Amino acid sequence: MVYAQPSLGRWTPAVSTDEALADKKSLRDLLVTLRAPIIVTDRGATSTGTVCFDGSASDGYPVCAMVAPLPLEHCGDRQFCATHGVRYPMVGGSMAKGISSADIAIELGKNGMIGFFGSAGLPLELVDQTIQRLQQALPHGPFGVNLIHSPNEPDLENALVDLYIKRQVQLIEASAFLAMSLSVVRYRVHGIHRNDQGEIVTPNRIIAKISREEVARQFLSPPPQKMLDQLVNEGHISADQAVLAQQIPMAEDITAEADSGGHTDNRPALSLFPTICALRDELQARYAYPVRPRIGLAGGIATPLSAAAAIAMGAAYLVTGTVNQACCESGTSDLVRQMLAEARQADIAMAPAADMFEMGVDVQVLKRGTMFSMRAAKLYDLYRRYDSLDQIPADERDKLEKTFFRAPLNDVWTSTRAFFLKRDPRQVQRAEQDPKHLMALVFRSYLGQATHWANDGDESRRMDFQIWCGPSMGAFNEWVRGSFLEQPQQRRVACVNLNILFGAAVLTRANSLHQQGVAIDMNEILPTPLTTEQIKEYLRD
Repeated sequence: MVYAQPSLGRWTPAVSTDEALADKKSLRDLLVTLRAPIIVTDRGATSTGTVCFDGSASDGYPVCAMVAPLPLEHCGDRQFCATHGVRYPMVGGSMAKGISSADIAIELGKNGMIGFFGSAGLPLELVDQTIQRLQQALPHGPFGVNLIHSPNEPDLENALVDLYIKRQVQLIEASAFLAMSLSVVRYRVHGIHRNDQGEIVTPNRIIAKISREEVARQFLSPPPQKMLDQLVNEGHISADQAVLAQQIPMAEDITAEADSGGHTDNRPALSLFPTICALRDELQARYAYPVRPRIGLAGGIATPLSAAAAIAMGAAYLVTGTVNQACCESGTSDLVRQMLAEARQADIAMAPAADMFEMGVDVQVLKRGTMFSMRAAKLYDLYRRYDSLDQIPADERDKLEKTFFRAPLNDVWTSTRAFFLKRDPRQVQRAEQDPKHLMALVFRSYLGQATHWANDGDESRRMDFQIWCGPSMGAFNEWVRGSFLEQPQQRRVACVNLNILFGAAVLTRANSLHQQGVAIDMNEILPTPLTTEQIKEYLRD
């Protein structure tokens, strides 16, 4: 070891010098013992003994560097953990169509983390059944359920909020919001009251996943007065509750979502996170909330190094996504898990989103092994160029029917019409009056089914798989190469998330020593993936 700064103080061993030196562990062993300090002297490193900083000690050895303990519980905002009843500041973000499954939420919850069930795109009855299953498995939490913004289907968003209130779901992850909706405001302020100490209590909490400042501003502000007035007029809340609601933010926790799978603006974390933190500070100064909103980070967190970077920036909590889809508990197929395990960082592309197709919103998907991104882009190009299916040139239409839909477009509309008659009849009424909207619904049917083909592992439709995926999947695969986590069947969601957080804590301590002049090879220090049992053994008090 090399030291580049003068002594910080003097260290004396707890027992005789010779015995202390003989019992010293290697630096790597000390780094992974997170609950113990590290004291580096000119004779080596230790975690025992006494350090005197005031210069009064004349014996002992000069201290060249020191690192405090860093339990995993302290790798984020401890108030976040206390508020949500979790041990670790780690969150499994929601992925639509049940890809972030009940099994994921249960396993993360049982291991001291939050998991969100991805309810978007699923029938209301199935969402209801899953909520009841989650409540039985985790009667005291923690778990959450997703609420995705549905600007084209406000009734569906409203029905989900009705269900969440009915089933007393007290934590949701609001995602893909472009603007505040009455439904999400109604969820947030439901049951708001003052307790016996005069404090405002909001039973329903929101973790808002955002990537744009204008959306973050809305969630960091109190509910819009116009919407509160409407809720009072409709009898959902009282006038007194509306007054209380003016004193709380829409969300106490904001997830800054950087470059990720699914809906994403491909924002770089290094610029997005501090920008949202600055916005939070501005609005906190304006509104003086009793609890300052917390900012977490998502997008790209798939390795200890990326997680350590998020911790260094001050993230209140970390959110994983794509890597969880590659785990055994996810709601996708073994075929998709294998494809994700083979992904590299460049194997991703942007493609039109099914739920916001007409708006030109994209999602990030896996490109390797599929043609979905190219075919989805082709559909959007045709939608922009033509006003109806009948206007599409015969050769283009023939290609769509043979390779994309594998059926005549008229038959596709028949099945699409039947689907929307059950889901949202107004879409059918509009389509029968607007040929361009009819074309959009037909094209959206391909985009929507592409996810189901992937989740079901339909080998005949492999070229059409829509697999939401960010570049972090490739980084994860590189990190675990050669370890037991290289094999998809070995990837358990709690194990993966604990490894990411544990490795980040070790690297954070190693970086602190490095900054104090201790020569450290980070490649040698970074712990290889461990089993859940091995990690828990290190974490024992």
